[in-house]
Amino acid sequence: MTDLTLDSLQRRMAAMHSLYYQAVDTMGLEHVNHFEREGVLPIAFSLFHYTNMEDASFMMITGIPPIWSDEWQEKVQVTINDHGKHRTVDEMVAQRIGDFEAFKAYQRAVFDRTEAWLADLDPAEFARVVIPRPFPDMIATTYSARVAGPEGVTVLDATECWLYQHGLRHMGEIELARGLVGLGGMTS
Repeated sequence: MTDLTLDSLQRRMAAMHSLYYQAVDTMGLEHVNHFEREGVLPIAFSLFHYTNMEDASFMMITGIPPIWSDEWQEKVQVTINDHGKHRTVDEMVAQRIGDFEAFKAYQRAVFDRTEAWLADLDPAEFARVVIPRPFPDMIATTYSARVAGPEGVTVLDATECWLYQHGLRHMGEIELARGLVGLGGMTS
Protein backbone atom coordinates (compact mmCIF):
# COMPACT_ATOMS: atom_id res chain seq x y z
CA MET A 1 0.00 0.00 0.00
CA THR A 2 2.80 2.48 0.75
CA ASP A 3 4.25 2.04 -2.78
CA LEU A 4 0.82 2.98 -4.15
CA THR A 5 0.70 5.99 -1.82
CA LEU A 6 4.15 7.13 -2.92
CA ASP A 7 3.32 6.69 -6.59
CA SER A 8 0.12 8.71 -6.15
CA LEU A 9 1.90 11.45 -4.21
CA GLN A 10 4.67 11.70 -6.82
CA ARG A 11 2.09 12.12 -9.60
CA ARG A 12 -0.05 14.58 -7.63
CA MET A 13 2.91 16.79 -6.71
CA ALA A 14 4.14 16.83 -10.32
CA ALA A 15 0.64 17.67 -11.55
CA MET A 16 0.25 20.47 -9.02
CA HIS A 17 3.68 21.87 -9.87
CA SER A 18 2.65 21.78 -13.56
CA LEU A 19 -0.31 24.03 -12.72
CA TYR A 20 2.06 26.53 -11.10
CA TYR A 21 4.32 26.43 -14.17
CA GLN A 22 1.31 26.97 -16.43
CA ALA A 23 0.18 29.88 -14.26
CA VAL A 24 3.53 31.68 -14.31
CA ASP A 25 4.02 31.01 -18.02
CA THR A 26 0.68 32.64 -18.85
CA MET A 27 1.04 35.76 -16.67
CA GLY A 28 3.22 38.80 -16.73
CA LEU A 29 4.54 40.89 -13.88
CA GLU A 30 1.61 43.29 -14.34
CA HIS A 31 -0.78 40.42 -13.51
CA VAL A 32 1.27 39.05 -10.64
CA ASN A 33 1.72 42.43 -8.95
CA HIS A 34 -1.79 43.76 -9.68
CA PHE A 35 -3.31 45.60 -6.70
CA GLU A 36 -7.05 44.95 -6.65
CA ARG A 37 -7.98 46.70 -3.38
CA GLU A 38 -7.16 46.70 0.31
CA GLY A 39 -7.64 43.29 1.87
CA VAL A 40 -7.08 41.41 -1.40
CA LEU A 41 -3.67 39.82 -1.66
CA PRO A 42 -1.91 40.05 -5.03
CA ILE A 43 -1.00 36.94 -6.98
CA ALA A 44 2.61 37.73 -6.02
CA PHE A 45 1.74 36.83 -2.44
CA SER A 46 0.29 33.41 -3.28
CA LEU A 47 3.13 32.55 -5.67
CA PHE A 48 5.94 33.54 -3.34
CA HIS A 49 4.22 32.36 -0.16
CA TYR A 50 3.59 28.84 -1.42
CA THR A 51 6.96 28.39 -3.12
CA ASN A 52 8.84 29.73 -0.10
CA MET A 53 6.73 27.59 2.26
CA GLU A 54 7.42 24.46 0.18
CA ASP A 55 11.12 25.36 0.49
CA ALA A 56 10.88 25.83 4.28
CA SER A 57 8.63 22.80 4.81
CA PHE A 58 11.06 20.64 2.86
CA MET A 59 13.67 21.51 5.49
CA MET A 60 11.31 20.49 8.29
CA ILE A 61 10.66 17.16 6.58
CA THR A 62 14.20 16.33 5.40
CA GLY A 63 16.58 18.49 7.45
CA ILE A 64 18.06 19.92 4.22
CA PRO A 65 18.39 23.73 4.41
CA PRO A 66 16.12 25.91 2.26
CA ILE A 67 17.19 27.16 -1.15
CA TRP A 68 16.01 30.72 -0.37
CA SER A 69 18.88 32.99 0.63
CA ASP A 70 20.00 36.62 0.55
CA GLU A 71 21.30 35.94 -2.96
CA TRP A 72 17.87 34.77 -4.11
CA GLN A 73 16.28 37.82 -2.47
CA GLU A 74 18.66 40.07 -4.44
CA LYS A 75 17.62 38.31 -7.65
CA VAL A 76 13.86 37.95 -7.06
CA GLN A 77 13.44 41.27 -5.22
CA VAL A 78 10.28 40.51 -3.26
CA THR A 79 9.14 43.62 -1.43
CA ILE A 80 8.59 41.65 1.78
CA ASN A 81 11.32 39.06 2.34
CA ASP A 82 9.00 36.73 4.24
CA HIS A 83 6.53 34.01 3.26
CA GLY A 84 4.01 35.74 5.49
CA LYS A 85 2.66 32.68 7.31
CA HIS A 86 2.61 34.52 10.63
CA ARG A 87 1.68 37.93 9.24
CA THR A 88 -1.67 39.57 8.60
CA VAL A 89 -3.29 40.26 5.23
CA ASP A 90 -2.78 43.98 5.93
CA GLU A 91 0.97 43.37 6.24
CA MET A 92 1.23 41.15 3.16
CA VAL A 93 -1.00 43.09 0.75
CA ALA A 94 2.13 45.01 -0.28
CA GLN A 95 3.96 41.86 -1.45
CA ARG A 96 5.35 42.26 -4.97
CA ILE A 97 7.87 40.38 -7.08
CA GLY A 98 10.57 42.52 -8.71
CA ASP A 99 12.12 40.07 -11.18
CA PHE A 100 9.59 37.52 -12.40
CA GLU A 101 12.12 35.46 -14.39
CA ALA A 102 14.30 35.12 -11.27
CA PHE A 103 11.22 34.08 -9.29
CA LYS A 104 10.45 31.40 -11.90
CA ALA A 105 14.02 30.09 -11.56
CA TYR A 106 13.63 29.93 -7.75
CA GLN A 107 10.25 28.19 -8.09
CA ARG A 108 11.74 25.65 -10.53
CA ALA A 109 14.65 24.94 -8.14
CA VAL A 110 12.27 24.35 -5.21
CA PHE A 111 9.84 22.19 -7.17
CA ASP A 112 12.58 20.16 -8.86
CA ARG A 113 14.19 19.42 -5.50
CA THR A 114 10.90 18.22 -4.02
CA GLU A 115 10.17 15.99 -6.99
CA ALA A 116 13.71 14.53 -6.93
CA TRP A 117 13.32 13.76 -3.22
CA LEU A 118 9.99 12.03 -3.83
CA ALA A 119 11.49 10.03 -6.72
CA ASP A 120 14.08 8.55 -4.35
CA LEU A 121 11.94 8.30 -1.21
CA ASP A 122 11.69 4.94 0.55
CA PRO A 123 7.97 4.49 1.40
CA ALA A 124 8.99 3.27 4.87
CA GLU A 125 10.04 6.88 5.55
CA PHE A 126 6.36 7.93 5.53
CA ALA A 127 5.94 6.70 9.12
CA ARG A 128 8.83 8.76 10.55
CA VAL A 129 7.54 11.38 12.99
CA VAL A 130 8.59 14.90 12.02
CA ILE A 131 6.89 16.75 14.90
CA PRO A 132 5.96 14.66 17.95
CA ARG A 133 3.07 15.37 20.30
CA PRO A 134 2.54 17.50 22.29
CA PHE A 135 2.75 20.11 19.54
CA PRO A 136 4.33 23.51 20.05
CA ASP A 137 1.88 26.44 19.88
CA MET A 138 2.93 27.30 16.32
CA ILE A 139 1.85 23.81 15.13
CA ALA A 140 -1.05 23.11 17.51
CA THR A 141 -3.55 25.27 15.58
CA THR A 142 -2.60 24.08 12.09
CA TYR A 143 -4.42 21.77 9.71
CA SER A 144 -1.56 19.28 9.99
CA ALA A 145 -2.15 19.06 13.75
CA ARG A 146 -5.74 18.05 13.02
CA VAL A 147 -4.55 15.41 10.56
CA ALA A 148 -1.76 14.02 12.75
CA GLY A 149 -2.05 10.64 14.40
CA PRO A 150 -1.35 9.80 18.05
CA GLU A 151 2.45 9.99 17.67
CA GLY A 152 2.47 13.33 15.86
CA VAL A 153 2.99 14.69 12.35
CA THR A 154 4.64 12.06 10.14
CA VAL A 155 6.53 12.50 6.87
CA LEU A 156 3.37 11.45 5.03
CA ASP A 157 1.21 13.91 6.98
CA ALA A 158 3.70 16.73 6.41
CA THR A 159 4.08 16.00 2.70
CA GLU A 160 0.34 15.76 2.17
CA CYS A 161 -0.53 18.83 4.29
CA TRP A 162 2.42 21.20 3.94
CA LEU A 163 3.32 20.49 0.34
CA TYR A 164 0.37 19.07 -1.59
CA GLN A 165 -2.78 20.36 0.09
CA HIS A 166 -1.25 23.74 0.90
CA GLY A 167 -0.15 24.09 -2.72
CA LEU A 168 -3.62 23.32 -4.06
CA ARG A 169 -5.15 25.85 -1.69
CA HIS A 170 -2.96 28.63 -3.05
CA MET A 171 -3.41 27.47 -6.64
CA GLY A 172 -7.14 27.99 -6.11
CA GLU A 173 -6.43 31.56 -4.95
CA ILE A 174 -4.25 32.13 -8.01
CA GLU A 175 -6.92 30.82 -10.37
CA LEU A 176 -9.53 33.10 -8.78
CA ALA A 177 -7.19 36.09 -8.85
CA ARG A 178 -6.41 35.47 -12.54
CA GLY A 179 -10.05 36.40 -13.20
CA LEU A 180 -9.52 39.72 -11.44
CA VAL A 181 -6.68 40.58 -13.85
CA GLY A 182 -8.51 39.50 -17.02
CA LEU A 183 -7.05 36.00 -17.33
CA GLY A 184 -9.01 32.75 -17.22
CA GLY A 185 -8.73 29.75 -14.99
CA MET A 186 -6.59 26.82 -16.00
CA THR A 187 -8.59 23.76 -15.00
CA SER A 188 -12.20 22.66 -14.92
